[in-house]
Amino acid sequence: MNILPANSPRPVIITDTREQTPLAFTRLSSQRGTLQTGDYSFAGGEDLFAVERKSIADLVGCCVGENRERFQRELHRLRGFRFKRLLIVGPIADIESRNYRGNIKPQSVFATLGAIEARFDVPVVFAAYPAAAAAQIESWACWYARELANAAKSFSRPCLNIAAPDCPPGSEMAANRTE
Repeated sequence: MNILPANSPRPVIITDTREQTPLAFTRLSSQRGTLQTGDYSFAGGEDLFAVERKSIADLVGCCVGENRERFQRELHRLRGFRFKRLLIVGPIADIESRNYRGNIKPQSVFATLGAIEARFDVPVVFAAYPAAAAAQIESWACWYARELANAAKSFSRPCLNIAAPDCPPGSEMAANRTE
């Protein structure tokens, strides 16, 4: 795992090569790459950060039949990420008004989304249109990359006043111990 260095420039969004209609990013640079899970991540955070994107049509298709099982396997893989999101692109009103193809009722779609959050611990977020979805992913990537960089900085600083459990205070080992 290649963690983003603390002095690194802004993160670079990675778009999975299997993504058929990739989002257009305007604030961060992006590149295509193969991701094990999810549709979007950022360089150096591929093992920690994953966003699975679905249009409303894709989501409705994933609520039934064989697609449901495949989708659940994908969601199960997302559980291993520290930051994960299911990003639905389209207005929530399209589900409420049944503005999609398929016989599934809106209540069933919303029940599936609730189950995703409860069973797979994957937060579900809506973005009304693709540009808003891209901006949301950019914000998440910047925030999470900054968190990683700050954690790396604080981890590398020695804690001078903390004694090792088996070392008497003031001893050389206690003075050199870092956490």
